[in-house]
Amino acid sequence: MTHRTSADASRTRAAISICLALAASLVVAGCATDDASTTTTVSTTSPGPTARADGPASLSHYPALPPPPAPTAGTIRCTYTPVGTATPPGGTPSSSTSASGTVDVTLQTSVGPIPLVLDRALAPCAVNNFENLAASGFYDDTSCHRLLMAPGTQLYQCGDPTGTGTGGPGYTFASEYPVPAFAADMQESYRGLVVVYPRGTVAMTGHDNNNGSQFFLLLGDSALRPDYTVFGRIADSALPALDAAAATGDDGSSPLGGGVPNTPLVITAVR
Repeated sequence: MTHRTSADASRTRAAISICLALAASLVVAGCATDDASTTTTVSTTSPGPTARADGPASLSHYPALPPPPAPTAGTIRCTYTPVGTATPPGGTPSSSTSASGTVDVTLQTSVGPIPLVLDRALAPCAVNNFENLAASGFYDDTSCHRLLMAPGTQLYQCGDPTGTGTGGPGYTFASEYPVPAFAADMQESYRGLVVVYPRGTVAMTGHDNNNGSQFFLLLGDSALRPDYTVFGRIADSALPALDAAAATGDDGSSPLGGGVPNTPLVITAVR
């Protein structure tokens, strides 16, 4: 991985696209970076969602996510590319994984259990990655370091042991659903294309195929650029606890909007 083609190009593309989206999408936060793909000094960061000025009632004019892909029989191959010299905890995930079925996991957290349903048909490599990290204890005692509750973009950002938004497992992997479906439109122009990710979505934070360990828990329907791999959903029963914790707000410290949650959301274990 070269600095110019993966990190600098990603930041340049993202900065231009977000800034040009100001008029079309009313993005009100500055252009900055905040993602999860490395624990070394090699920068593979990419932008997270920015705060939006338009409220939930206005999201109807944005397109929805495309239909989920049909499950693929048998196994597929995933590529996990090492970054820097860090040794991934628990090793790099297996390159072979199932592309069908679901996986039930529960985040044991400081606000109670948060069950998730991970969907291999949507993103088999992301699910495989999450399972491997969870089994190695990577997520144990990590905080969801960012809360964003702006109208039209409501989420927790989790999965970074450093709590800075730049940590990761020591490797990256390619984006999956729905990112490929929008690849042509995204490359055609920097016109600020956004789509609605539904409340309860679990998505990777990676951008330009720089997925690592960080993920979003969406608390509301959110208009985002179609850069984020969807790999599961939050159980409906867990949303009230997350809503209550988020209602206490954040410290406003993130240049992308939001900040450190006032009520800590700590993942103590994944079962």
